[in-house]
Amino acid sequence: MIDIAIINGTVLPMAGRPVINNGVVTITGNSITAVGSADQIDITGAKKVIYARNCAVMPGFCNSHTHIASNLLLRGLLEDVLLFEWLQTMWKLKQNFDEETLYWASMCGLVEMARSGITSFNEHFDAYAVEPQIEALKEIPLRATLGYGFADRGLYASITDYSWKTINNFGNLAAQHHKTRDDLLRIALSPHAVYSCGEEMWRLVREVADAQQVPIHTHLSEGMQEVEYCLETYGLRPVQWLHSLGFLGPDVTAGHCSQLDATDIKLLAETGTKIGHCPVCNAKLGSGTMPLRQVREAGITVGLATDGPASHNASDMFQEMKFAGLIHKTNTGDVEFLKINELLEMSTYQGALAMNRPDTGRLEVGAKADVIVVNLDTAHAQPVYDPMSALVYSTRADDVRHTIVNGRFIMENGRVLGVDEDLIRAKFHEKAHALKVRSLS
Repeated sequence: MIDIAIINGTVLPMAGRPVINNGVVTITGNSITAVGSADQIDITGAKKVIYARNCAVMPGFCNSHTHIASNLLLRGLLEDVLLFEWLQTMWKLKQNFDEETLYWASMCGLVEMARSGITSFNEHFDAYAVEPQIEALKEIPLRATLGYGFADRGLYASITDYSWKTINNFGNLAAQHHKTRDDLLRIALSPHAVYSCGEEMWRLVREVADAQQVPIHTHLSEGMQEVEYCLETYGLRPVQWLHSLGFLGPDVTAGHCSQLDATDIKLLAETGTKIGHCPVCNAKLGSGTMPLRQVREAGITVGLATDGPASHNASDMFQEMKFAGLIHKTNTGDVEFLKINELLEMSTYQGALAMNRPDTGRLEVGAKADVIVVNLDTAHAQPVYDPMSALVYSTRADDVRHTIVNGRFIMENGRVLGVDEDLIRAKFHEKAHALKVRSLS
């Protein structure tokens, strides 16, 4: 029995498969059961039929590095500064977070992602902030890997005790949360960065990750200030220092990597370490641009990512795709570098691989039913000679019409189901402004 049939759309299966005009996608339970042309697939008896004429039907976006709740509270607060100055101001507010504020921030962030077609996300969080987002995900169940963030020095020294306790208790956390809710929810270990975590913490995180079989998600080589700190402190660049500790590996997603040399790239490739690439954030904070051509030539898995709303200002993968295409064509001087299909792959299937979720990010029989339907019949997208071009360079987040996660409608006809969006926005606004007053006044 077919639960959902999506028909009459332009289907983009991704994972290297060709576009299907007048295509059909069927869903039963939490999985995709058929992908093909209308003359190949019988939808008789389908419980629900979605007509996708003049729409693209594609995998939901996989956001491989972000910070939803914590950074959403800081969106638009501080602009036009470098990374380390930005981090110092952000920390003044983060020290005053409370669970209710983080819950409403999580709810607002989940609404924004559902509306923009993000079905899976890889969250790097402060350790104390994960539980409110776990609660919010009960209301808006996107596919999430939530990283418990740790630090023990510098700006973040105040969370040292909490970080060590959480790492040492991670076996219990994994038993409670990892691969739960029909595998929608996973958790990860998220040491913050080389300038905020010491050698002992990095070694213990690797030990716990191996023992519990959970992924690792961190920041790495995000700007020259980080590189200079690591050279002065350890005599090695960040990638090379973590490699010397035996930390890197295929279970690691490294956010940013905007400052890599040839040796860094070689080590990331040899260890199978993956990258969440955030070109908008890196440009905005003056952190540099990842040498993507060399990284891809080395065979490193790279997914696109928005980073947090405080440094990107939107959880919008359409913006990320377009900017990535533009900045890398400019930096390489090669207009043929990063073609439209490659940008879409980095936002879907490659993004899923970058966050170690290979069961999503593609429309294929047996894959998880994480699907979006995007309206292409708009003034800003027409005349649509090529749907891939329209998706990368013309469409917007508010063109997403339907968002399906794990076979369930999260948004239908532009409405996020089961929640009061007006209430969510009002509560979030109230809590965010109260946080600013008590933190910066």
